[in-house]
Amino acid sequence: MPKDKKTKHVLVLEAAREEFQKYGFEKASMRRIGDRAGMTAAGLYRHCKDKEDLFRELVAPAVERLQDWLDGHISRNVQALESGTVDLWKDSQIDMMREIVYPNREEYRLLLTKSQGTKYENFLHDLVEQHQRELLKFLPRIRESGYLVQEIDPKELHLLLSAYTTALFEPVIHDYSEEEALRSLEIVEKFFLPGWKNLLGC
Repeated sequence: MPKDKKTKHVLVLEAAREEFQKYGFEKASMRRIGDRAGMTAAGLYRHCKDKEDLFRELVAPAVERLQDWLDGHISRNVQALESGTVDLWKDSQIDMMREIVYPNREEYRLLLTKSQGTKYENFLHDLVEQHQRELLKFLPRIRESGYLVQEIDPKELHLLLSAYTTALFEPVIHDYSEEEALRSLEIVEKFFLPGWKNLLGC
């Protein structure tokens, strides 16, 4: 991309970010985004296919960053289990929030609170579903390794994971400061960790 067009594209993305933050995806206006970026509608469409394309470009890095962490989390636990050194609490979603999400709260707030009308509008539910699938595959392997994992109905597991995931992301949704978010994370950890340890027998 030529330097001039790249500079203009940055302006378009910043204008789109401001528009989506203020109005949400559904009520956001391409005309207002163009006005914010100082260009006509025709000029704006040289930088994107449509409004959803703009929103995707803004939130995709946050989604990919989270997915990369989760993929690594699964891989690290599988390797640890195979080597007999698994520690289920050393590398948890608490760490994911502290390392990935909370330092980038504005990106995730845009994703979680302004995405209605896009493919991302059920992001948290989809995240829970993914975590549930992976955990249900992992539980038998943990049990085979000697952990006293309790039997749990998938619906009950979904309920617990939904409550846990919602609690983790509430500080993002409600725009807590970093200090408030980290303090809330400690509360969530103290509340949920004993229950997860009891459920997984470790």
